[in-house]
Amino acid sequence: MIQDAEKLEVSLSNNHNYQAKVIGFDPDNDLAVIKIDAPASELSTIPLGESKDVFVGQKVLAIGNPFGFDHTLTTGIVSGLSRPIRSEFTQRLIEGVIQTDAAINPGNSGGPLLNSKGQMIGINTMIFSPTGSSVGIGFAVPVETAKLVIDDILKYGRVRKPKLGISPIPLSARLSEVLQLPVKEGMLIAEVVPGGSADKAGIRGATQQVQIGRYLIPVGGDIIISADNQPIRSNDDLDRALKGKNIGDKIQVEIMRGSRKTTLTVQLAELPRSGM
Repeated sequence: MIQDAEKLEVSLSNNHNYQAKVIGFDPDNDLAVIKIDAPASELSTIPLGESKDVFVGQKVLAIGNPFGFDHTLTTGIVSGLSRPIRSEFTQRLIEGVIQTDAAINPGNSGGPLLNSKGQMIGINTMIFSPTGSSVGIGFAVPVETAKLVIDDILKYGRVRKPKLGISPIPLSARLSEVLQLPVKEGMLIAEVVPGGSADKAGIRGATQQVQIGRYLIPVGGDIIISADNQPIRSNDDLDRALKGKNIGDKIQVEIMRGSRKTTLTVQLAELPRSGM
């Protein structure tokens, strides 16, 4: 939402309005950093808690502007921890999310989730609802995730995320049988980003395409079986394997090349362009 905004205006609790601008955003975690053009005397910072101290059953408070009703406070408990949800913008998994039954409705997104001490433990992001309004299942990105995102954006203007630099396709047992491949699970490498981590490590992309029914399937490239000792069967598995890794870290990637299994060392880097 914020990344496409042409103009931002922030309204404070004292009804003073100020212009703001986007410093950076992270659609994978549904977070953004904005800078408000207001004097320091008008602003105060919210104390931060620690998500690792949160427990199921803990009382929490959510603040936001649901349906345009500003400065609304709702209460509830933490009803679940470490939930994986999918980003509305990129369809990537957001891991470690806090689930709460505090009423969260449209307009709450971006508001804080507080513990009983008034410390922020999460940032409200979305709800699960068949109706579009609160049914007691809301989610907040943990404050530790927000800290990492904010630090990167303030330092680099973006979130620096290590990537392999590949365009992968999940391999099913049925597809493996049709293509007569030596493994039944993994990720077919359709394309390798030139200059990316995988390219520098020697991982190869597809050399041709074959038509199966209505689909063109890239073949002839490597098949990733595991990364960092974790089995790889989907894009989500790749994201989990890279979670917590930093630019410059090295991981072991196991691949099938033809009928031969081999392990390559990949040094993680940012992508020259979009991809996994």
